Amino acid sequence: TSIIVSTTLFLSYGIACLAFEGMKRDFERFGLSRLRTLTGTLEALGALGLIAGQFWPPLVPLSASGLALLMMAGIAARLRVLDSLSQTLPALVLMSMNLFIVWYALAKR
Repeated sequence: TSIIVSTTLFLSYGIACLAFEGMKRDFERFGLSRLRTLTGTLEALGALGLIAGQFWPPLVPLSASGLALLMMAGIAARLRVLDSLSQTLPALVLMSMNLFIVWYALAKR
């Protein structure tokens, strides 16, 4: 179920990052406008990797690791602009969830 939640959220966030003004404003606020398209693409690809990992399991820890790294970068960006804990919490939860997915996928080997 963690994989389903992560896939759904990252596919949604990836699309939002690529298509919606609110995300564009957030990246401007972080001073990272030039990375918005890359970030959205990587989020969507990571979600698709989690899906494909159901058919080729080695993709699961790779995709989840990439998504966890993206969230670490997101946490760093939020800390840099002094966002509150409530603003940073979604990235913390998603990072933790994806680290759990990595751990679980590797433990099953």
